[in-house]
Amino acid sequence: MSEVAGWTASTQTPVFDAAVIGAGVAGLAAATALAERGLRVIVLEARGQLGGRATAFRDRETGELVDNGQHVLFGCYRQTFELLRRIDAVRHVRVQPSLEVPYLDRTGTRTVLKCPRWPSPFHLLAGVFRWDALSGREKLAVLRVRRDLFAPPRRDAPDATVADWLTRRRQSGRLREWLWEPLAVAALNQSPAEASALAFLQVLSAMFSRGDRTDSSIALSEVPLHEMYALPARHYVEQRGGEVRVNALARVRIERGAVAAVDVRGEPITARAVVAAVPWFALETLLTGETAPLSTIVANAAAMDAKPIVTVNLWYDRTVMEDEFVGLPGRQMQWVFDKRRVFGESASHLSLVASGAELLAPQGTEALVGLAAREVADAIPGARQARLIRGTVIREKRATFSVAPGQPPRPAVTTPVRGLYLAGDWIDTGLPATIESAAAAGHRAAAAILESSGRGG
Repeated sequence: MSEVAGWTASTQTPVFDAAVIGAGVAGLAAATALAERGLRVIVLEARGQLGGRATAFRDRETGELVDNGQHVLFGCYRQTFELLRRIDAVRHVRVQPSLEVPYLDRTGTRTVLKCPRWPSPFHLLAGVFRWDALSGREKLAVLRVRRDLFAPPRRDAPDATVADWLTRRRQSGRLREWLWEPLAVAALNQSPAEASALAFLQVLSAMFSRGDRTDSSIALSEVPLHEMYALPARHYVEQRGGEVRVNALARVRIERGAVAAVDVRGEPITARAVVAAVPWFALETLLTGETAPLSTIVANAAAMDAKPIVTVNLWYDRTVMEDEFVGLPGRQMQWVFDKRRVFGESASHLSLVASGAELLAPQGTEALVGLAAREVADAIPGARQARLIRGTVIREKRATFSVAPGQPPRPAVTTPVRGLYLAGDWIDTGLPATIESAAAAGHRAAAAILESSGRGG
């Protein structure tokens, strides 16, 4: 009986070192980390394209690629950049030299929070003191949070909401409304009145506590999202003897406390380890057979609340803004991004984002396009004479999980089932539902597999 590269001629059944179910950031981080160490990996994605919740699709009328929501990276995303370096994709992302955020107030007046190239967090404090949008009293108030910027919070510390934390630190006025609250909503996808202060402080620590000013810098992809990382990751896995399948709806069969097989539309696939890199709400339907050892993990996942994000894409007949992105404080659409740099359009294609969008998500497409167009026209003078050609809406009703105090505990990457590992932004990484959390979980799952196979270290 001959065997070449894991293929047994007598049975025609492929045998892989690892099967990764889900081709989002977490799954591709795990798959490429395993392939890097010489394991033969198969990636199984149920949908027809790679990228999970960070991908792009082709608009049916314009034929243009459109990101499935606006995903922003930060310089502190070390696990994400580790993935991008591994697959030779760092060139697809541009990182600010230091944090710089333009804003347009309700009158259309433009101001910029621009941090000098100083060590963190002193660059933020200096940037706030130089910011002409704030009063002298508001600038001085930032000093009350300086201790929180220097060290990560204890994860066992008593929790409260972001709003409570801001009130205790006496953060008010535009400092609160333009800096802290938009940052919290963008990072946590939840109202400051609901979201966990510990989760927000973990974000602030990652951005500001290590002394590197670029940790807080915004990083934007210069290509559509699937081209940024998903396609390079696929190439990386396949070049190392692995396989990547789309339209591959998989189920994990569990018998006698271990993974028995992965079934893909009736085809059994044998793998020595399986990474379930699916969202929390998809875990239960992924598993079949004797799932009792996973009952607590599955129940906790099912009990996690979901939070929506709404993205409205607007096409105009001309360029309407010069900034690549701008904050819109006090409006329902919180940020607007000009996608010309990414998609190379001669006219302006804008993406407007509303995080924590419980009130907006149920509204109809026409109403949301109208709202976004009005807010663009109110804020951006160049849009007032432009003609709106087309508008589309992306509603991600389960974009992220809730980080409100009292939510169910998040699981580790290891499970009570032999050979089964979990990955995804919802794993207990200490971070909210971000690309960085997903990459961290994928890398942790890969490290656990390598350790169990004796290839760790």
